[in-house]
Amino acid sequence: MWDPGQYLRYPDERSRPFFELMSRVRADQPGLVIDPGCGPGQLTTTLASRWPAAEIQGIDSSAEMIAAARQLPAGSRSGVSGGRLSFALGDVRDWQAPRPVDVIVCNAVLQWVPGHRQLLTRWSAMLAGGGWLAFQVPGNLGQPGHSILRELAASDRWRPLLAGAELNRQYADPAEYADLLARAGCEVDAWETTYLHMLQGDDPVLGWYRGSGLRPVLAALPAGLAGEFLAAYGARLREAYPAAPYGTPFPFRRVFVVARSG
Repeated sequence: MWDPGQYLRYPDERSRPFFELMSRVRADQPGLVIDPGCGPGQLTTTLASRWPAAEIQGIDSSAEMIAAARQLPAGSRSGVSGGRLSFALGDVRDWQAPRPVDVIVCNAVLQWVPGHRQLLTRWSAMLAGGGWLAFQVPGNLGQPGHSILRELAASDRWRPLLAGAELNRQYADPAEYADLLARAGCEVDAWETTYLHMLQGDDPVLGWYRGSGLRPVLAALPAGLAGEFLAAYGARLREAYPAAPYGTPFPFRRVFVVARSG
């Protein structure tokens, strides 16, 4: 289960990659724009503002996220009218385009999807001529936050309870994605960025992961044991990411790809 409020605890840090990704998409007047894995929808609404004549569809497999998106206040839908912005419950793996798509934008979703390279190839085939496919994925699975999580989950204390938790998230490097989509006939721009976030508050890195990477663990643990796991994980995170007077430095690598169909 996704918690939209926890996910949005650090809105600037989570939204910045989206806007940097979209700055490389140069579609002028798209007719259909799809946001698979739209989450709580606040970024999807910016697509409607950018392209006032486009039909914008957000899709997410989380009922909680779609409910949050549909309840966005009127101010978040500035300039959106005529029912051209919609949100639907659905799995990105099963989604089929109703017609050729002008823009597909997928923000921090594909790391959760096993075999997503094949999915990207299928999406590229759904693009209209000159259409755009843009996505970014976290590329930080080797950093302490994830390595500590895997170590704890594999420990004698937690392995019996977390054996089925899906911690095997994945991503490719920019060159691999570029090769994949260039072979599918696209012109590709791929790059990576390591952000150095300065997170504020108590246990901020734990708060960050509670909104994303900890979701499979918390879903698998009985309610009475989740607090014990969080306490052990939080203690290790405080050692790995020591706080400074100005905040807690938190490096975060991301991989970006923008592809245009021929």
